[in-house]
Amino acid sequence: METKKVFLNQSDMPRQWYNIAADMPTPMQPPLHPGTGQPIGPDDLAPIFPMNLIEQEVSTQRWIDIPEEVLEILAIWRPSPLTRAYNLEKFLGTPAKIYFKDESVSPSGSHKPNTAVAQAYYNKAFGIKRIATETGAGQWGSSLAMACQLFGIDLKVYMVKVSFEQKPYRKMLMRTWGAECVASPSQDTSFGRKMMAEYPDTPGSLGIAISEAIEDTVTSKDTRYALGSVLNHVMMHQTIIGLEALKQFEIVGTYPDIVIGCAGGGSNFAGVSFPFIRDKIYGKNVRIVAVEPSACPTLTKGSFLYDFGDTAATTPLLPMHTLGHNFIPKPFHAGGLRYHGMAPLVSQLVLDNLIEPQSYNQLQTYEAGMVFARTEGIVPAPETNHAIAGAIAEALKCKETGEAKTILFNLSGHGIMDLAGYDAYLDNKLTDYEMPEDEIREALKVLENYPKPK
Repeated sequence: METKKVFLNQSDMPRQWYNIAADMPTPMQPPLHPGTGQPIGPDDLAPIFPMNLIEQEVSTQRWIDIPEEVLEILAIWRPSPLTRAYNLEKFLGTPAKIYFKDESVSPSGSHKPNTAVAQAYYNKAFGIKRIATETGAGQWGSSLAMACQLFGIDLKVYMVKVSFEQKPYRKMLMRTWGAECVASPSQDTSFGRKMMAEYPDTPGSLGIAISEAIEDTVTSKDTRYALGSVLNHVMMHQTIIGLEALKQFEIVGTYPDIVIGCAGGGSNFAGVSFPFIRDKIYGKNVRIVAVEPSACPTLTKGSFLYDFGDTAATTPLLPMHTLGHNFIPKPFHAGGLRYHGMAPLVSQLVLDNLIEPQSYNQLQTYEAGMVFARTEGIVPAPETNHAIAGAIAEALKCKETGEAKTILFNLSGHGIMDLAGYDAYLDNKLTDYEMPEDEIREALKVLENYPKPK
């Protein structure tokens, strides 16, 4: 029988995170203070994040040691398997070799605990007793709930309203792990009350939920904020995915020609791709593909500008591809990809032509997810379906050309708690939506008077 899965021993788990800031051909442009327009310093972030995470956020050190306490918890499910999708290859009739890194094996069913555990640890070490956060589809909120429970930290989660209603089992999972979860916008913050008064039927957005969580943070005692994507330290914590994959491909005796991840804020995409992008920077011939939804086309149609990370404009100005912080996406089912901006690190690497952005519509991605579920047996998360659609497209190109390329994609999470979306797809209730150019131009008008990236 051919090898289906490649496992690493626990002793082979990476003991350092990789910081791509050390190798980027174009240095990152700094976050700016919204009041002065000048680069922010660590002290400006201190009311929101613990200083030990701020130090990671601004670091350009290539390798950062993973604390033993973090490794001990990650070892509950890591290293995760690298799996060959033989049945999918056979179904497609492609000569391509398709591999996926299976991050669905974590307790919360996604890649998010890789950074949730690290952030909970650093907050605990800094003496923080409570964390406030947001969540889109609920994968981040449930992952942080688990991590906070393990480290004895209280957690409040502001969950985007449409996902709160679409995905009830995610909020149940958060409650099981001891977290409080409310729909955003909520009555619990002044900004939430303002949004509900102005837009009573709003589905919510990650930008609104972030604003509520930050307001909660700065008005509460012994509280800090935690973000599940976008920021540099979050991207770095996720690189354990790609670092494991590199070791697993060494065992197989091959190397991927194409690395694919879905992209919303950028965390799982960065996790699987950044170690391979480092190889690409130093001459390796590998394509890196980021796949996003056509309903929220941050990389493919957004502009690279300084923008806020939240709707209330309380964060520093970040240099990133954006659709404008007032953007409220349509309530499609890939809730984890409904964010107006992209991680600054990912955005800069796109500008440097090290990443190829692509977009797919909702029905295309669900079709890909159905094919994967019926060939490989795993029901993938709606977000992950975007990466699968990209992998299938590349495999079919190989079918046309006869090339036996090796494709790696990140299976960033399972969809067992997202079955309502599959039910709607099977009943022909899902529709496609592609964001019009005029709507994007209108959304970006709010940024006309802000500083511009160089």
